[in-house]
Amino acid sequence: MTGPHRASGQSVPPAAELEPPRRRERPAAPYDARELLVDLEPEAGRLLDRHLKIADEWFPHEYIPYGLGRDYDKEPWTPDQPRLSGVARTAFEVNLLTEDNLPSYHRLIHGMFGRGDGAWINWVGRWTAEEGRHSIVLRDYLTVTRNLDPAALERSRMTQVESGYERPTLDPLRGLAYVALQEVATRAAHRNTGRYSDDPVADRIMARISADENLHATFYRDILAAAAQAQPSATVEAVVAEILAFEMPGAGIAGFRRKAAEMALAGIYDLRVHRDEVVMPLVTRLRLFELTGLTPKAEAARAELGTFLEEMELSARKLDERRARYQERARGR
Repeated sequence: MTGPHRASGQSVPPAAELEPPRRRERPAAPYDARELLVDLEPEAGRLLDRHLKIADEWFPHEYIPYGLGRDYDKEPWTPDQPRLSGVARTAFEVNLLTEDNLPSYHRLIHGMFGRGDGAWINWVGRWTAEEGRHSIVLRDYLTVTRNLDPAALERSRMTQVESGYERPTLDPLRGLAYVALQEVATRAAHRNTGRYSDDPVADRIMARISADENLHATFYRDILAAAAQAQPSATVEAVVAEILAFEMPGAGIAGFRRKAAEMALAGIYDLRVHRDEVVMPLVTRLRLFELTGLTPKAEAARAELGTFLEEMELSARKLDERRARYQERARGR
């Protein structure tokens, strides 16, 4: 697929040069997971109450331009019908297929946090219900506007959901650290996809979804901050492990590395976005470099994170410069 910033015949830079760092695994620190979840449940309840007070009720059908719809039986889909650019269509496909895997995400979140009948299980249910709207509104938009082949999209959904999504560990602290990062990453990808689309309807939809993701990220970030006070060493190790090992939940999508490279080249989600908008705000909110009383292992993990962040900044700077040169050449052709 090609986008508005690529000249005909241009190749995309290697995917590994434009995507966030590849996975680097660290073992989880020992702690009593059940005890920690019990200790954090009052804070989870407070954060859930806060969430319910500020979360907007919204309806997918109110965002869809149904007046543009045509009967597929009378007018089948053809490749000349999409109005979005190639990169925008790629981004919408990746975003939707990522949202489609909600059954797997629910299973994992429930397995990590869905204990008892209190705040944790109530949060899991509420989070899942809100997330479910995202794939509904995205698929309805793409189907009505004919921006993607609906049959091909459905085949991709079947493959994606059948394959599912797995985590390398069900450790609750690792899980909290991952979702605190992932929700912000998804928010940025959705928001930037909408802006890049050059379609006010698409932009409005993605802004709406991004607002949900922001509230979800806030819940996970703040409960993780409470965990850092209760278990500082274990939390530092968990957060460092997830930052070093991070990959998007859509990484299992067919052709993901190529598609991620196209999105990165367009500035929708690249290493600069990942570092500045996803990783650094969490590090700052948790005050990871200010926590005291850490174990030697946690201190070592924090030192490794410091080095990693410096390397990430250098890599992001180089990629920013490389992309600028690449786009300058594209404009000159």
